[in-house]
Amino acid sequence: MGSLFRSETMCLAQLFLQSGTAYECLSALGEKGLVQFRDVSVARETRVAPAFLALPMALYLVQEINRADIPLPEGETSPPAPPLKQVLEMQEQLQKLEVELREVTKNKEKLRKNLLELIEYTHMLRVTQTFVKRNVEFEPTYEEFPSLESDSLLDYSCMQRLGAKLGFVSGLINQGKVEAFEKMLWRVCKGYTIVSYAELDESLEDPETGEVIKWYVFLISFWGEQIGHKVKKICDCYHCHVYPYPNTAEERREIQEGLNTRIQDLYTVLHKTEDYLRQVLCKAAESVYSRVIQVKKMKAIYHMLNMCSFDVTNKCLIAEVWCPEADLQDLRRALEEGSRESGATIPSFMNIIPTKETPPTRIRTNKFTEGFQNIVDAYGVGSYREVNPALFTIITFPFLFAVMFGDFGHGFVMFLFALLLVLNENHPRLNQSQEIMRMFFNGRYILLLMGLFSVYTGLIYNDCFSKSVNLFGSGWNVSAMYTSSHPPAERKKMVLWNDSVVRHNSILQLDPSVPGVFQGPYPLGIDPIWNLATNRLTFLNSFKMKMSVILGIIHMTFGVILGIFNHLHFRKKFNIYLVSIPELLFMLCIFGYLIFMIFYKWLVFSAETSRVAPSILIEFINMFLFPTSKTNGLYTGQEYVQRVLLVVTALSVPVLFLGKPLFLLWLHNGRSCFGVNRSGYTLIRKESEEEVSLLGNQDVEEGNHQVEDGCREMACEEFNFGEILMTQVIHSIEYCLGCISNTASYLRLWALSLAHAQLSDVLWAMLMRVGLRVDTTYGVLLLLPVIALFAVLTIFILLIMEGLSAFLHAIRLHWVEFQNKFYVGAGTKFVPFSFSLLSSKFNNDDSVA
Repeated sequence: MGSLFRSETMCLAQLFLQSGTAYECLSALGEKGLVQFRDVSVARETRVAPAFLALPMALYLVQEINRADIPLPEGETSPPAPPLKQVLEMQEQLQKLEVELREVTKNKEKLRKNLLELIEYTHMLRVTQTFVKRNVEFEPTYEEFPSLESDSLLDYSCMQRLGAKLGFVSGLINQGKVEAFEKMLWRVCKGYTIVSYAELDESLEDPETGEVIKWYVFLISFWGEQIGHKVKKICDCYHCHVYPYPNTAEERREIQEGLNTRIQDLYTVLHKTEDYLRQVLCKAAESVYSRVIQVKKMKAIYHMLNMCSFDVTNKCLIAEVWCPEADLQDLRRALEEGSRESGATIPSFMNIIPTKETPPTRIRTNKFTEGFQNIVDAYGVGSYREVNPALFTIITFPFLFAVMFGDFGHGFVMFLFALLLVLNENHPRLNQSQEIMRMFFNGRYILLLMGLFSVYTGLIYNDCFSKSVNLFGSGWNVSAMYTSSHPPAERKKMVLWNDSVVRHNSILQLDPSVPGVFQGPYPLGIDPIWNLATNRLTFLNSFKMKMSVILGIIHMTFGVILGIFNHLHFRKKFNIYLVSIPELLFMLCIFGYLIFMIFYKWLVFSAETSRVAPSILIEFINMFLFPTSKTNGLYTGQEYVQRVLLVVTALSVPVLFLGKPLFLLWLHNGRSCFGVNRSGYTLIRKESEEEVSLLGNQDVEEGNHQVEDGCREMACEEFNFGEILMTQVIHSIEYCLGCISNTASYLRLWALSLAHAQLSDVLWAMLMRVGLRVDTTYGVLLLLPVIALFAVLTIFILLIMEGLSAFLHAIRLHWVEFQNKFYVGAGTKFVPFSFSLLSSKFNNDDSVA
């Protein structure tokens, strides 16, 4: 608890690492995660790690294994960093395996590309056979032009008599380029081409890109060599796959037979190549996990070594690290272990050095407290050694959420979901799930407490899916309102019911002042009879609004009290007298008195005297207006008590505005003061006017007059009374106005609780009530889909959407209304050099965590 209440005490240490043992020492430190390194390298001596060469090789293996759909084994234990003498051997093995894989993969891709081209050629020959039928082999000759009235241009004997040279270009083109391709041919060749198209029945894989697309087979007939050159250039421009077209039917058959033989041979060779490649990848997959983790650890070690500096003899590395004081013994043992593993005769050692720099903030967490600490750190990492709000957030956060989300049924469903995540937290699929599911998994303990507290507040509100549950029996007795239940003497004094009243009135009122009607309060929460009352909403609004104000004022007052613990720890007792106590007086004399009036009215006035009870709101307003006419107060002497409270409030404001600046000015001028103890004062924030004032008068408070004049003059020059005064005035104005606005902000507890209850009621009335009112003949058939729809809407609207809304509002109440009373959050997080922070996933990110 001490570590969670306040960050751990840190110290700055120097590590003296022998050149031969530095690698092993840092490996031992990385396994334990004890220290955070500082960059003290002067000339940035870069030490190139073999990991920078081995990591791309290992990641290439992972990429090829994933491409082959081979499962990657991930061990539960992380292998240690490899010794230096094994690094070169591991690098050679990875390099040899990489070269072999690249060569086999390259040959496989070549074979695959050739196979796809041959398949395309086969489809082209099959489709173009229907375009033109050649009966005789054509050899162009030249003679006179005959009559063209009865002969077709496509007839080869006719073309022979024309004396022109006929050529063909055939191939495949992408479906999306057909129209543009045809227009380009027409414009460039000016109609001297005949183009025929046919769409392939099946999609083929592109040999270049590997994409499966639709293809068109084309056959272009042209006259003349010049036009033929133009056609071929256009085909190249549109990335057409052009294949030679056979001149005769006999040549076509020979080509098709040769293609079929080559395709069968390529299939055989390609299957054998894939089998061999899979064998190599399966063998590599057995050890790739440990190789990747070892390479990443090795790279991290060299990254830390580059942050060290050499001593004057260049035989020793010097590193500066932040380390918790509680881990100093473990740090020494880690250095001894690294020196022993390397076999060095001179061990590495450490030395603690004093510093005035602000250390990083280290707060140890476990799997339960980590989620709550992340909520606090999202606002800002705590300053060094200040009170950590996460300890109290464990209780207050789920409780304030439950106040807004109070429903027994909804809370129980959320609790069961979180309990399922907690019981299966070691399941590997949950750790590797998608981002949204992983977010729920990381906050499983927050969800667990949120659901548990929602069950409790649901019992207090007596809400279970918008319906009340009668667990202990109602404290109201309806039969006592009938006239027959009372003697004749009492009937004249009270308004009772009879058969005529019950028959002719749609709304009946229970009078708690009638004997026997109200038999006592419900043992836990709201009486279930209020679920039937027409004024149920009015009653619950009054109750929840007052409850929200009470919880808000208590929460903020607790935040101010926690600020006192900060002042005591940092030895600033004057802040207690001049800041914290005036803040408490201002808060309690106004809003604390409001809580007193609420409880006083609840306890003093009964059902018989409730009609003469004064309004708390009117009495609270009259406290500031001083009405001339006399009013009926809550108690005798109320006017005098309120005036005393207002006087105390008015006196606390100037003390809050001017007390601290004037006190620091008094200290700066060399005056001694009661209640300030300078012994052991620790400088936490540099360049603070308050610290400068205290340091400038250290000699007066401790009796030490041997301070150099230069230091005193520097401290006097840095002290700025105007800046201190403006800072305190701004803080005081913000606090005084914030007390009002923050109190009103806590009314969101009432508003969201009302919204959640009304949404639950509407969902029940629109679905379940309709399904339950159907007659028994078809009711069962209709009730099943109604229940399913009700469950789906409950989960998505009331649990997820409303739960997210209440979650965000609870975060806002903690960040703005609670933490700003004492929490600065201006620190830096302690990030240790730990191998556990390295990603154990197989990805291409080779960065060091």
